[in-house]
Amino acid sequence: MSIDLVVPENVDLTTLLEELRKLSWAAADVLMAYARGQTPPYGFSKYLMVEEGGENDGPVTAADMAVNEILLSGLKAKFSLAEWDILSEETSKEKTFRGSNYKNDWCWILDPLDGTKDFIQKSENYAVHIALVYKNKPKIGIVLIPERNELWFGIIGTGAWYENRNGDKKLISFSERKDVSELVLVSSKNHQEARLQGLLEKMQFAKVIKIGSVGCKVASILRGESDVYISLSGRTSPKDWDMAAPHAIIEAAGGTFTHADGSDLLYKNSNFSQSGCLIASHGKSHKDLCRKAMEFFSREIPEYNV
Repeated sequence: MSIDLVVPENVDLTTLLEELRKLSWAAADVLMAYARGQTPPYGFSKYLMVEEGGENDGPVTAADMAVNEILLSGLKAKFSLAEWDILSEETSKEKTFRGSNYKNDWCWILDPLDGTKDFIQKSENYAVHIALVYKNKPKIGIVLIPERNELWFGIIGTGAWYENRNGDKKLISFSERKDVSELVLVSSKNHQEARLQGLLEKMQFAKVIKIGSVGCKVASILRGESDVYISLSGRTSPKDWDMAAPHAIIEAAGGTFTHADGSDLLYKNSNFSQSGCLIASHGKSHKDLCRKAMEFFSREIPEYNV
């Protein structure tokens, strides 16, 4: 795929990736300092205050806001002439969740701290999500997992890899498991729902492992530790910033991330919700996973909008 299909015409891909590396590792320094009770670099406050948001919001910490500032200020300073919007979880409400307020075809979708509850609970399973979307579809995805010293990259049509702070790169390594009965599911620690449990019983996976952050879940698939992740929205739905970066990486690696009916995930729509049943996998059994899921909904929850 040519470079002009994954970045705007006036942006050099190599320069962009190098800047994203710098911003990501700066974010890692801040997050790990907060996680250890140390004074963070770059002049940010030492105190990690936790604020509970509204009915549909999780906790917000000083760490979220610090990383948000690093990413936004870095992108705007380095690429001031680029015609793209920036949608971040921490600043989305400034535009009142209206997709019509985002005018450009190109848009950054950022989650400065995915897995905030895990971060607060001192788990290593938190991440930073950075995605570049073009006309509702992801083109570049980056997931930083600070505690594992991993920076994951995915460029649609080009490939995916991860590297450490020294720049040592490793390629993706999906498992060889294929039959649904052999697959390992990666599931949430902090979010469980009765309908999801019913669906998982239908699937009859060989094993279930539980970790936080969608980025960390998808990374476990990319390492070959697990094979499939399923999101089932209930009272609330995940948002674009939860899914866009992991989606780009797993698709760039040759895996698949779709709705249960096989339709694509699209971004920057309505209130940025990713509702329904979403399935990410290494791709080798994806059609079977979707078929089993649709059979479950048809029989058990025919009114559910997948």
